[in-house]
Formats: sequence, structure tokens, C-alpha cells
Amino acid sequence: MPAKAGRSRRPSQRKHHAMSKGLIDLISILDLEPIEVNLFRGNSPKTSWQRVFGGQVIGQAMMAACRTVEGRLPHSLHCYFILPGDPQVPIIYQVERLRDGKSYATRRVTAIQHGNAIFSIMVSFHSDEESAFNHQDKMPDVPPPEKLTAEEISKQPMFQEVFQRMPDFIRRYYESDRPIELRPVELSRYFGEKIDDGRIHVWIRTAAKLPDDPALHLCALAYASDFSLLDAVMARYGRTLFDKRMMPASLDHAMWFHRPFRADEWLLYAQDSPSAQGGRGLTRGSIFKPDGTLVASVAQEGSIRERRS
Repeated sequence: MPAKAGRSRRPSQRKHHAMSKGLIDLISILDLEPIEVNLFRGNSPKTSWQRVFGGQVIGQAMMAACRTVEGRLPHSLHCYFILPGDPQVPIIYQVERLRDGKSYATRRVTAIQHGNAIFSIMVSFHSDEESAFNHQDKMPDVPPPEKLTAEEISKQPMFQEVFQRMPDFIRRYYESDRPIELRPVELSRYFGEKIDDGRIHVWIRTAAKLPDDPALHLCALAYASDFSLLDAVMARYGRTLFDKRMMPASLDHAMWFHRPFRADEWLLYAQDSPSAQGGRGLTRGSIFKPDGTLVASVAQEGSIRERRS
């Protein structure tokens, strides 16, 4: 039986100790240490990054909220990135229990480092209920993830040559020791091709199996939802966030969970950018299961600046 939302998964960590490094990293990232009532401590993985990955703070803060709610799962979150996180210092998450109603519960979580708030999130929880209203957008028609492996892509005539000189950041998409596997559909945009309507697609899933804890799968998808989202802005210009001339940063992030899913199974992340202006770009995302079920929606605005010479 799936564990209730908010329960610690330490036994599952021991159970899965032999699995890949990517899985252990993701579980350890999301498994917060309780230090007092409504207070939790989270750590960052050892990487070369100069600031904490935004998805990590979203996932950890969401898990902190889940630890204070029983019998309900999150249905939405709204958050702001206030200051860059320091990956060398633990993050303290302070949970405020704003509401516990009959159907809904609300939590506000503040992430703190060096005595300052670096991030703030509101998470709403809902008891599942029946409804006469049930519709969704149609899933885009794109190649399945099995056709987007490094081996399959290298067989395509248009990529045979460029695959040999593929940038390291693209090669890392296909490495198995990452917490999240990414398989981009429009690979040619990484080589300068413009996507006129800005619509891009990426298949995502956790690197290995996760325990049967629905709250953990929600937090894992929240973690993954910050990957590549601002790329939808850059796709219109044939550029990427890996361009060293760029200074991208997430400003805010919102997410709605619609239907059940597993984060360790392939999900299609369909993204677009309806507007960019004044150094900011707006992006949207729809996340689908392979059978076409819409499981989540995402919106994010980010700072999109070029470095001055």
C-alpha cells in the first residue's frame, strides 16, 4: 500500500541502497531532517554549481509541507525565488500551518540561509473527490522516449556528424547517474535552429525506481519541473540557457497537479513561451503520461539577461 503523505521514507532509503547513484541522490535530497516542530533541514548534493538548483528548493520545501499534513496530497504550489541559495550551507525550512479545513489544507514554507529568506512557497492540499467535470488538453504528437536515446539519435543522418561534436551539456542528458533523465525531442535547437512558435518537448523521469509514496512522486516531479523550462524562451532565437552570454534565473514558479502519476515513469514535458520583454520571459508547461493523460501544469517567469561586455 502507498504510504501516507508526509511520512518519512528512511526505511525505503535502506531498502533501495543498492540502486543507482541518481536515485540515492534524489531521495536523500528530498528526505529532510526534522529539527523542531515545523522546522526541517535540507542539504544540497556536492556539485560544481555556484548556487542551489531551483527545483531542489521547490522539492524540499514541498516535502517539508507534506510532513505536516496527513491524508491529503498537494494539488497546487506557488513560489518565489528571493535570493540565490548557497549549496555549501544547509537550508532551513520553516512551515506555517495556515489552514486545515474539511477539504483543503494550506501551508506556507520559508527557506532560510544565513538568517535570510531565500525562497517562499504556498502549498495547497486537497482531499480527493468526485466531480461531474473532467476534461483536459490533448497531448502533442511527438516521438516516444525510446526513439530519443543517444543510440537512436546517432543513427539519424542529420545528426550523425553533429552527434560526434555534441556539447558536454547535451551528452549529460543521456548519462544514467543523474537524478532526472532528460530526453529532448527538438535536439536541433541546441545547434542553432530556431523554433518559431517556441514549443519544445522533453521526456523526463527519475533515474531509477522510487518507493510507492505518492507524496514523494509529487515532490520529485516538482523538483524536475524546473529543468529546462526557460529554454522555451531561448528556443525562439536558436539559443540555449547554456550560452555563456546568458544570465538566466527563475523568479517565480507555479504548479498544479491534476491526476495520479509516477515520477519514475516517462512523462512528456511540453513547454512554450507566450511572452518575453523587459529582461523577463514567461514560460508554460503541460506534463503528460505516455497514454496522453495530463497530470500537471506549470508556469514560470524568469530573468533572461545577456551579460554586458
